This record gives sequence, C-alpha cells and structure tokens, in this order.
Amino acid sequence: MRALGVDLPGLSPKKIERRPYPPGQHGQARKKLSEYALRLQEKQKIRLNYGLSERKFRALMIEAKRTSGPTGTNLLSLIERRLDNVVFRAGFARTIPEARQIVNHGHILVDGHRVDIASYRVGLAQVISVREKSMEHPSIVNSVATPEPFQTAWLEVDKAKKTAKVTTLPDETSVLFPVKVQLVVEYYSKRL
Repeated sequence: MRALGVDLPGLSPKKIERRPYPPGQHGQARKKLSEYALRLQEKQKIRLNYGLSERKFRALMIEAKRTSGPTGTNLLSLIERRLDNVVFRAGFARTIPEARQIVNHGHILVDGHRVDIASYRVGLAQVISVREKSMEHPSIVNSVATPEPFQTAWLEVDKAKKTAKVTTLPDETSVLFPVKVQLVVEYYSKRL
C-alpha cells in the first residue's frame, strides 16, 4: 500500500497515514513516474486490492472489452460483483482475503444455495446470506460487530439476519479508493 501511495481497504484494514511515502531507503526522494509506470500502478492498485492474479485480471479485462458500454466501467462492475468482494462489502469479513476464505469454506449461501467459489459473479436481486450453521463463526461475528468505515449503496444489508441483497449493479463510483480506470484500459490496449 505504501509503494502504491493509497489505502487499499480490501487488502488490509491498516492505513498508510503514519508513513505516507514509499518503503525503502530512497522512499522519501520522490521521482517522476513514466507514462508506463502510471498505467502499471493503476492496474496494480485494482489487482492487489481485489486479490486477483494477472491471468484472472486479464480474463476480466477481455470480458469487459467484449461487453457493450465503456470498458473501464464494465471492468469495475465485473470485479465488484465477485462473491468474495460482495461478502466483504456486506461486512461479513474485514478484508477480501478473509472473505475469500469464508466463501471457500462454504459459509455463504446465494439465494439459499451454498456457493464455495470466490469468483462467482453475483447478479441483480440475488440474496447473499451466511449459512445457519455458520452464524456464530468467530470471524463473521467479529466483522459484523465492527462498524463499517464505508457505505455500499448497491447492497441492502441486514446485519441482524446476516443477509445482503444486490439492489443495483455497481459502477465506477462503487470503488472504495481513487482509481483512474482509463489508465488501466490504456495499459491493456496494446496487450490484448
């Protein structure tokens, strides 16, 4: 997070405000970044925050490019609708890696059916809930008890019942950190 110069809430609940400069001996001696470095940095912000491999991210980029509409908006919508991210945004986990583990261990239901694939894409009006047997799981209980530092407008969350419903599809304003998605599109324009 310090290397990219931005807080990534999906990666860690920690903040970089104490040392807002890049790590290393020469971290405070800022240098001007090249055009390529700026595009790479924007891509890495998204990739690292959501915990995506380069292969998965590239596949999502290809799918976003094929879908009608702006490629950048499509990309962010596809990433935000991943089940691990929805579990994180609903407040059932403190980070996306924790949410991925909760999903992989089978603690989450989508429309009443158990789903253990973190990359499952949630659709409009689907209901995400915690399994009855997992209601008292320590990490879920701790996450629900922790107040959320952000609001998710496209989800309707009921903390008491531990359910969330997708009311609208997310767009580029749904991302929790500043990102210039056009630079990501430009980064991949020569590589796809």
